[in-house]
Amino acid sequence: MAHMKQQIKRYKNDNRKHLENVSKKSALKTSIAKVLKAVEAGDKEAAMTLYNDCARQLDASVTHGLHHKNYASNQKSRLMKKINSL
Repeated sequence: MAHMKQQIKRYKNDNRKHLENVSKKSALKTSIAKVLKAVEAGDKEAAMTLYNDCARQLDASVTHGLHHKNYASNQKSRLMKKINSL
């Protein structure tokens, strides 16, 4: 552990941000899984509403620096293909 006051603050902030990032990534994965579950059930209406929420979360993760923009684009494209196949 660091001894200087500023480094102790930095350590605490880094841990707090890490926990927030882990929580946001987990929520995003859950959102993607919900869309896939709705697609498997064959419910296009529910899948589209869940997809809209998921796409919003993906865009937010890019702006907050959690994911690369290509990751979000690939996920949105993959989910939309599955929805359109219904």
